[in-house]
Amino acid sequence: MSLPMLGQLPAILAPLPARNRQTFEAAVATLSRQDQLATWGAATWEAFDRVCAASDFVIQQASAAPSLLLDLVASGELDRPFAAGELRAQIASAVQAATNDDELGRQLRRQRARQQVRIIWRDLTRQADLVQTCRDLSDMADASIDEAYKWLYRRHCDQFGTPMGRRSGQPQQMVILGMGKLGAVELNLSSDIDLIFAYPEGGETEGVKRPLDNQEFFIRLGQRLIKALDPVTVDGFVFRVDMRLRPYGSSGALVLSFNALEQYYQDQGRDWERYAMIKARVVAGDQQAGAQLLDMLRPFVYRRYLDFSAIEALRTMKQLIQQEVRRKGMAENIKLGAGGIREVEFIAQAFQLIHGGRDLSLQQRPLLKVLATLEGQGYLPPAVVAELREGYEFLRYTEHAIQAIADRQTQMLPDGELDQARIAYMLGFPDWAAFHERLMHWRGRVDWHFRQVIADPDEEEGEEGEVVVGGEWLPLWEDVQDEEAACRQLQDAGFSDAAKALRQLAALRASPQLRAMQRLGRERLDAFIPRLLAQAVEHDNPDLVLERVLPLVEAVARRSAYLVLLTENPGALRRLLTLCAASPWIAEQIARYPLLLDELLNEGRLFNPPLAPELVAELRERLTRIPEDDLEQQMEALRHFKLAHSLRVAASEIVGSLPLMKVSDYLTWLAEAILEEVFMLAWRQTVARHGLPQRADGSPCDPGFIIVGYGKVGGIELGHGSDLDLVFIHDGDPGAETDGAKPIDGAQFFTRLGQRIIHLLTTQTNSGQLYEVDMRLRPSGAAGLLVSSLNAFGRYQETEAWTWEHQALVRARVLVGCKALGRAFEGVRAQVLGRERDLDTLRAEVSDMRAKMRDNLGTKATAAGTGPNAFDAGAPFDIKQDAGGIVDIEFMVQYAALAWSRDYPGLLEYTDNIRILERLEQAGLLPANDASLLREAYKAYRSAAHRQALQKQAGVIAGDQFVAQRREVLRIWAWLGLS
Repeated sequence: MSLPMLGQLPAILAPLPARNRQTFEAAVATLSRQDQLATWGAATWEAFDRVCAASDFVIQQASAAPSLLLDLVASGELDRPFAAGELRAQIASAVQAATNDDELGRQLRRQRARQQVRIIWRDLTRQADLVQTCRDLSDMADASIDEAYKWLYRRHCDQFGTPMGRRSGQPQQMVILGMGKLGAVELNLSSDIDLIFAYPEGGETEGVKRPLDNQEFFIRLGQRLIKALDPVTVDGFVFRVDMRLRPYGSSGALVLSFNALEQYYQDQGRDWERYAMIKARVVAGDQQAGAQLLDMLRPFVYRRYLDFSAIEALRTMKQLIQQEVRRKGMAENIKLGAGGIREVEFIAQAFQLIHGGRDLSLQQRPLLKVLATLEGQGYLPPAVVAELREGYEFLRYTEHAIQAIADRQTQMLPDGELDQARIAYMLGFPDWAAFHERLMHWRGRVDWHFRQVIADPDEEEGEEGEVVVGGEWLPLWEDVQDEEAACRQLQDAGFSDAAKALRQLAALRASPQLRAMQRLGRERLDAFIPRLLAQAVEHDNPDLVLERVLPLVEAVARRSAYLVLLTENPGALRRLLTLCAASPWIAEQIARYPLLLDELLNEGRLFNPPLAPELVAELRERLTRIPEDDLEQQMEALRHFKLAHSLRVAASEIVGSLPLMKVSDYLTWLAEAILEEVFMLAWRQTVARHGLPQRADGSPCDPGFIIVGYGKVGGIELGHGSDLDLVFIHDGDPGAETDGAKPIDGAQFFTRLGQRIIHLLTTQTNSGQLYEVDMRLRPSGAAGLLVSSLNAFGRYQETEAWTWEHQALVRARVLVGCKALGRAFEGVRAQVLGRERDLDTLRAEVSDMRAKMRDNLGTKATAAGTGPNAFDAGAPFDIKQDAGGIVDIEFMVQYAALAWSRDYPGLLEYTDNIRILERLEQAGLLPANDASLLREAYKAYRSAAHRQALQKQAGVIAGDQFVAQRREVLRIWAWLGLS
């Protein structure tokens, strides 16, 4: 920010009262007795006059210790910024000269006076801008705290022993967190410092006869450190120390271990503490351990998802700020008054709390940098950020000017003419009136922007005052209307069965979940339901919307932050109602797993699921944030990832942004991404326990294991809720032992690995299970080994497998695992499927298997679609199992692959039916019209099956649907000689 040119000195010196002039003249007289004064040039004298005109503190220091100012002038430090580490070096040198605690206090206070004069001088002469002044002050605090701590720690250890960690066995150091302005590197000229003390782990001291508990050691050390910094002595003070931001405030222990801090914030941390912790920074002590502590606390500060649960807390904080603004005397306070510094800080930190968990760019401390990020990331328009930045800088310059006068911690505008004239002078205005007019302009703009942040969405300013969105439904929800009037309102709004809708709302009101709600939760619900009804009546079928959404409302009632999310985001509520109206499957998923509501916030992302590489990268990035030994969190992360992306695929299918083939592609990519991470988790865990298995040649298997997908996952045709048909194969030596601390033979290792994979996939957690797994297609089915070697798999397929198992192998492909073993598996598959076959025998075996399936799984009432009534409107048609349906097409494709792949190996390149049909057409094995008809029928059937799944209905439709397609499928079936 650029300020007007500094005013002229005589105008401010003229009204100096006799006492101030005498002090000034005494300071000059004292300095005049020093030889160095003769070296001062005109520029130095002019600067000295200006600074002394504004600051009694500098006058007093020049008078009390003239050598301090003379040294600063002689060294040139007043005319240049410090190099990195220069300020700390001066403080460290002074601290090292101390021989006892009292001398430490004196050295720190003298250093503080020296640095304070330098910083005020450079600030008032505008040789340092706001950021540099704040940085110098914060660097002075960091160095004072850290150098004092290190000096005290060495002597404390000599007296009480060295604190050792009980778990690590390593020496323990204190970690000192700076909060507020210190944490953000934004100290003002007379700030106090907010600190939190911590230490890594419990234990006791070593090296003395009577050891101390680590906590007691650090409490005593913390008390000595505060004593070195805080008290006012004849030498002044270093920094006023405020420890009230620690857990439990003034009544809490002065120092806590990392575990105790984490437990406190996890169990009892309040929203204002999250707000405060945004600016926490390690200012002294063990920096490496401090970084670990901040990592531990980050989940408390920044939620992993958009944090709309914080909005009510922020709104409460905002109301408290507004109440304090209205207190008597606050009008003249440029920090706490209306349009003050605190309001700018609140705006920035509100965005950080809500969005910082997902947008890592907001996880920073300095306010000006946060404002720049809010502009760069599109959270606030550039014009708004420009006003907030300029207003904030003006307020901070004013704050420094107020505190430069007498080194007092105050943000109150002065009421005396002299100090008012000084403030105007320091900020470059000709008089107080001109300054005050500009100040009130910026305070007015800041206050206007402050009032816009997290404004209540239920209130819209209009000519007639405040109008509550959905307010016309509030009396109905609160049951203050008679039943007839309520039904009439529902009917007029578009409900077909108003009485039923009213009963559903009454049942919700009377439900045990609502009766157990706390007052705040009930207030949130009362704010939400009218908005829900207002949006429901915009749909063609509001009865259906209400029926499907109310179970979700009941499910999340006790976790009312979700209600806040929907209340604060009308777009998310609109998308929720649209999806629930279209699909009861989606409605049920969200009711069971309300965390999916986060996915509704971003419309662009909801209806545009990522491609396969992005899926893999996103999942890996999520898991890397979780410690490797935290299996519970890893399993939850995998399940939430699957739920979220399954919802996005279903939503995209409903709105038509994803066609059928792409839906199956995405669901299959999702399964593969999850299987990749599940396999790696299981592999690491099993290897950590038993070591690496060995191949027959003695080389380690790393990993020497593949997961083969059959059926829908193998054919890239997964649907909503599909299970996974899997087979596990390895190429290790079953008899060779692993090389770990608890060795087992290779056969056991791979069996345990397979069991671990199945456990990770199928275990029920709070977020459900990942997938149902079917392993019955492995060699010998349920009676066979869970994991086979590739050689054993090949032998079984060549000598023992039934024709239906070879049919299944047509759709088998490697999903994840060792690439070399995967290529070997493809070779075995090609050899088995491409062998010479007797076509008459093959047709008979395929036909027999299909007949058995129709008998067991087809619709009895229509003889599995072959009876005379199969095409009647009242008859059911099983899309998958009945004649002319999905399985008939799959069997024809599998028959063709087995019959002709010896001569046409290209038929084995793909495992999905659509592309195999294309290859059959290209090879001339199927007429083009027939191949095209089968492809289109297959896609139409699967699309219908998907729609049924989203409606939570079985894959059975009316018999008069797909009549032409079914007859054509049966015609081609017969043409191939199948019966």
